[in-house]
Amino acid sequence: MTSTKSIAAAEPTTAVAANQVHYRYEQVDDVNIFYREAGNPSAPAVLLLHGFAASSFMFRDLIPELADRYHVIAPDLPAFGFTEAPARDEYAYTFSQLAMTIGQFAEQLRLDTYALVVHDYGAPVGWRLAVSHPTRVTAIISQNGNAYEEGLGKTGRPSRRTGANPRRRTARRCMISQRLHLSNGSTSKV
Repeated sequence: MTSTKSIAAAEPTTAVAANQVHYRYEQVDDVNIFYREAGNPSAPAVLLLHGFAASSFMFRDLIPELADRYHVIAPDLPAFGFTEAPARDEYAYTFSQLAMTIGQFAEQLRLDTYALVVHDYGAPVGWRLAVSHPTRVTAIISQNGNAYEEGLGKTGRPSRRTGANPRRRTARRCMISQRLHLSNGSTSKV
């Protein structure tokens, strides 16, 4: 009878432990990245990238909901939340640099593959991760994610000549979409 009670009491504790959110730091070059982590590290990984004027705090309710099935990682981007970042004259605060930093962060955490959840400002960072490492990104979920030309950089930007003609604008949107959906690293159309 006693052992049955202890087993029954242990089950909820185990479920709670799986959903428990841990608060950690990871040093990536000159940036000390704060992140929230929950779930089993052997489960499929989900990398949550927050929007502008926010931090990983925006995902505080989502993280425990996903943690029973996924390894959830939500970093504060450099210059946001609790991440300790260098001064502006010591770090290039561009989407490309943010993507390189978050890409290195993912490598250091040994996230070989992960689904991306991007919101607002985190989207151009996520798009760059997907284009740079298409075999690592298993899925992209975008919540109000920007996919504008400035956010894509020169390699993802189609010719500006297509902007004057509405049919060409539609074609340009399709080209952008196709480039973002490439998963094998090739430059051919989907």
